[in-house]
Amino acid sequence: MDQYIPPKVWTWNKPSGGTFASINRPIAGPTHEKELPVGKHPLQLYSLATPNGQKVTIMLEELLALGHKGAEYDAWLIKIGDGDQFGSGFVKVNPNSKIPALMDRSEPKPVRVFESGSILTYLAEKFGEFLPTERAARAETFSWLFWQMGSAPYLGGGFGHFYAYAPEKIEYAIDRFAMETKRQMDVLDRRLAESEYLAGPDYTIADMAVWPWYGGLAKGRSYNDAHQFLSVHEYKNVQRWADAIDARPAVSRGRMVNRMSGDPAFQLRERHDASDFETKTQDKLEAAE
Repeated sequence: MDQYIPPKVWTWNKPSGGTFASINRPIAGPTHEKELPVGKHPLQLYSLATPNGQKVTIMLEELLALGHKGAEYDAWLIKIGDGDQFGSGFVKVNPNSKIPALMDRSEPKPVRVFESGSILTYLAEKFGEFLPTERAARAETFSWLFWQMGSAPYLGGGFGHFYAYAPEKIEYAIDRFAMETKRQMDVLDRRLAESEYLAGPDYTIADMAVWPWYGGLAKGRSYNDAHQFLSVHEYKNVQRWADAIDARPAVSRGRMVNRMSGDPAFQLRERHDASDFETKTQDKLEAAE
């Protein structure tokens, strides 16, 4: 393979290659006109069941499980592989064209919220749940929430991309990001050796943010056989924590929403009512055709 020599000025003159080449581009803004649908509930979520998308659906299902009727929501499917996130309506909600994006229509003037950590914080403050009010505990929660926001790109865009999605295997890149991912897992494992949850004894938005990424890796759900490659079984405290969150019914429901892969019985591509989990999973829709 010829050694790549960067030009003095980079120009976009060919596809980047790899799994996401069709949607990668160096400019922002919409590519086409398309308004977003609006359902009957106060909260309108536009998303896909990636780890970032799961954070918000888990939060909403946890709020509903606590009896917060105002947390009822419509979850609309955004097919990022098809470029739905570049539609004009979506870009109005999130100018960064990334899922998830939320519109809160319960306020006098509809409120847009984008970036998953921001959405978790917004909902926690709106409903007074999963975010401590005591200053030290609140700071610890935000520290781990922002740890995830800063760390996960090394796991996803770094390790995951070069290990599972890049058009060729590059030893340097895989080694670089495998090393960092294992360091991050060790950070979590050491923290969870001394604390039941990340921010302390209570389950918070920090756990909801970190679990879809690192819990998913721990349970073998990410990047093909990455769990074996990274020996994730070694992180016993992460495994304990991942299993505890995995067992929560609201987490199970949250993982189903806007899902397009895996077992059809575990895919609820759109969610507009709590009863949809029983009647509108993909296996039932396909059987009715």
